[in-house]
Amino acid sequence: MTVTIDIGNDRSGQSVPIDLQELLATRLLVQGNSGSGKSHLLRRLLEESAGSVQQVVIDPEGDFVTLAEPFGHSVIEAADYGEREIGHFAARVREHRASVVLNLEDLDVEAQMRCAATFLNGLFDAPREQWYPVLVVVDEAQLFAPAGAGDVADDVRRTSLAAMTNLMCRGRKRGLAGVIATQRLAKLAKNVAAEASNFLMGRTFLDIDMARAADLLGMERRQAEAIRDLDRGSFLALGPAISRRPVPVKIGAVRTQARGSGPSLAPLPTDAAEVRGLIFAPVPEDAPLPAPPPRTPVPAETLLRRVAQELRPAAPVPEGPPPDPEAVSAIIADVLAAMLAEEGSEHRTPSVLFQDFQVRCRMAGLASPPLDLDGFSRRLSCARAGIANPEDEDWRDAMALADTLPAEMVGAFLLIAHAARERLPCPEDTAIAAVYGTSSLGRVRRLLGYMESTGLIVSRNDLSGNRTISIPQLGCTTAPSASTSARGARRRLANG
Repeated sequence: MTVTIDIGNDRSGQSVPIDLQELLATRLLVQGNSGSGKSHLLRRLLEESAGSVQQVVIDPEGDFVTLAEPFGHSVIEAADYGEREIGHFAARVREHRASVVLNLEDLDVEAQMRCAATFLNGLFDAPREQWYPVLVVVDEAQLFAPAGAGDVADDVRRTSLAAMTNLMCRGRKRGLAGVIATQRLAKLAKNVAAEASNFLMGRTFLDIDMARAADLLGMERRQAEAIRDLDRGSFLALGPAISRRPVPVKIGAVRTQARGSGPSLAPLPTDAAEVRGLIFAPVPEDAPLPAPPPRTPVPAETLLRRVAQELRPAAPVPEGPPPDPEAVSAIIADVLAAMLAEEGSEHRTPSVLFQDFQVRCRMAGLASPPLDLDGFSRRLSCARAGIANPEDEDWRDAMALADTLPAEMVGAFLLIAHAARERLPCPEDTAIAAVYGTSSLGRVRRLLGYMESTGLIVSRNDLSGNRTISIPQLGCTTAPSASTSARGARRRLANG
């Protein structure tokens, strides 16, 4: 089915359509300096496509919350919720196919990046049966996918950049179509910008941005001057969803307006005498102006004494008895069990679950987090594999083998090791996929093939289709997989 939306008109007044189905498959990049009309363009795109596709807007300035009433978008005020709730909201958005605006305007930059990353990861980690097409619009994308290090913490920048990279590079198969807008291409990470196949380039003045825009549009450098001469609200469009050659577009009108529209000129008061009277009107005695606190000069000797006291080392605070390691391990095990019992936890990334883990540990009486992110990821993999205490002597050899694998494969290996040690049925591909954090059975087969190529496991299938997996270095083998074993039994009964 082909669905086209009208984005505006070319110089001859002809309508310029966008093929929505093609846009979902090829993504869109919008660039233009402040005041060039990027937000107006995004609003036009959202309004015209509102009845045809689910929409998610990452809104750092609160410009798009006005879409809620006329078009039925739900507004998530990010400042009112924690990261754990934001992650759950993202999962529900995909499950119920709701169009939402994530309003980040009341958060500082780091909090905006963390919140957007959590929400995008929640959209990305949805199960396969919820991979419906979604138009994911990210305004001011250079905030969430910066080209270089800035004033934010490195871990926050990496988490946000990874979420944006997933959206643009791997989101298509999951139904996520990224539409990103930025003021400056030079500030946007190249691997994020490079995944867009459609472009709408607005007015820009810096040579480095004009050069990058001209490269993306396939224009010669001397033609890049045309980008500097564009009017407000005019863009050069190119891409399989719009046009095979660069075409100038004047964006059409919109039905809603941003809450914080730009300043406009208003007439000044003309009666100067009246203005002076308002300024110099007597101040009421019952509302006195606050007086500044009196400043008493401090003798130099007193200042030196205070400085010496500040430099003196503080008396050590007596420490209480160290926490019992067994009690701490038991609390960690209980917290992990409670987290994994929650619906949808297998689709949440370790970085998101780590925030929830820290809060739960404090509520359980642990003053400081007992694990860092790497340690938590290791314990999480063990818990997903059914190993409550990986520090147990019996698991030392298995954990040593697991440490030779990449971190994301540890849980799957330990699940197989647990089944082999306990002589349990060989885990099915679906069970391994849940621990591996995927819904793709093809990825599971490639995972098992990789582990077998390294000599960690040996997989066998008998003539009845029963699979067993051995771990030679541990000297143990799983029982035949339950479902294939039952199928083989039924086949034998049918044959005689």
